[in-house]
Amino acid sequence: MLRAKHRVGLVFFPAYDWAISPTHPEREERLLYTQDQILEEGLFDIEGIVELKPDLAVLADVQRVHFCVPDVWSVATESHFISAGGARTIGRAVMDRVIDKGFALVRPPGHHAMRVVHGSRGFCNINIEAVMIEHLRRAYGVRRVAVVDTDCHHGDGTQDIYWHDPDTLFISLHQDGRTLYPGSGFPSELGGPNAFGRTLNIPLPPHTGEEGFLHIIRHVVKPILEEFRPELVINSAGQDNHYSDPITHMNFSAQGYAELTSLLNADIAVLEGGYSIESALPYVNLGIVLAMAGLDFSHVREPDYGPERVRQEPGVTDAVKGVGELILTVWRDRQRLRERLLAERNPYRRSRRIYYDTDGISESQEEVVRPCEECGGALKIESNSDRGAHILAIHIPVRACRECREEGRRWFHDANAKRFDQVMLQDRPEDTYLVKKKG
Repeated sequence: MLRAKHRVGLVFFPAYDWAISPTHPEREERLLYTQDQILEEGLFDIEGIVELKPDLAVLADVQRVHFCVPDVWSVATESHFISAGGARTIGRAVMDRVIDKGFALVRPPGHHAMRVVHGSRGFCNINIEAVMIEHLRRAYGVRRVAVVDTDCHHGDGTQDIYWHDPDTLFISLHQDGRTLYPGSGFPSELGGPNAFGRTLNIPLPPHTGEEGFLHIIRHVVKPILEEFRPELVINSAGQDNHYSDPITHMNFSAQGYAELTSLLNADIAVLEGGYSIESALPYVNLGIVLAMAGLDFSHVREPDYGPERVRQEPGVTDAVKGVGELILTVWRDRQRLRERLLAERNPYRRSRRIYYDTDGISESQEEVVRPCEECGGALKIESNSDRGAHILAIHIPVRACRECREEGRRWFHDANAKRFDQVMLQDRPEDTYLVKKKG
């Protein structure tokens, strides 16, 4: 009997009752074709590859990560709780050593969901990777985590959630934001002042192929991960870099994804985007599972695969190598760059406008983080939406120092509830979520 080198667990959740529309690319068939392919190939007959059933995330899991406006039930459905619960199931199975690696093949996806949530952005309401990570931190005491986002779209939601967290390294490889939604993810986006350099963005030019992606993994991502030394590596495994994807412009293949998975050697993969439902996803996911299991994936090919599909022009190659060298330089020089940032301006405040493209909501934010050399810093966000919601959100990080704990609680206590619809407090050291409402 064929035996996997690494024990791999898979969770499937196609979310039959959740879709943006019956013909939208983000629909249940994204997983049904993959599920059929894995069954037809007999992967569950291989010793060491097992299917796990998704657990249900609970309210506290979501409230550790998000400020949902007006509340969690207004922005999340049961499918969101099961999708996040499926990722959590994989995380717990890895931590309990039931499996060596795991892949949460779940939807709805999550990496565009930011800390404050007024609605859906990029098909995302709840950030399922962040829900899983913060659950594992609470349940197992995990500290240092690396998230490598290989979706074609910049993982701006995950970046936002971990912008001020020095214990989380977020690396995003994506199509250049000048050419694709959400229009962000540039090398200058490096994290907040208390976690500067813990956010790294690697924008790749359109039509980047396997040569470019694998170069970045080998020569940029791997050396940085080795230096950071995370306890867990999470792959936000978007598959919309595929050459046949209808909404992106990259030249990656199932073979390339399998090789990337093998090189990255993540502990956990969580499905994000990928909208070539029949032509790509069954083959890409098959290759990823085989690679995670340490099995031969050389026979995995799409029916229309050919060398011209993944060809990378010399100009693209030069651009990829250039951005890779830039990111390595930034990583090595991050302390000096932080000192220059602090000397030139006050990075402890930022103003932002955020658009929820799926729901058509516009939000403005004013953010303040407490300067701190010991932790991520107490965080205060004043948020207004064009739907009339006005909230004050206060976050105390899980490993907050005494001064940041006191400051965050003082902000909450002193906040004038009459000014806001709600004042919310995420007190992570106490694992509590408190709300003061107007009136």
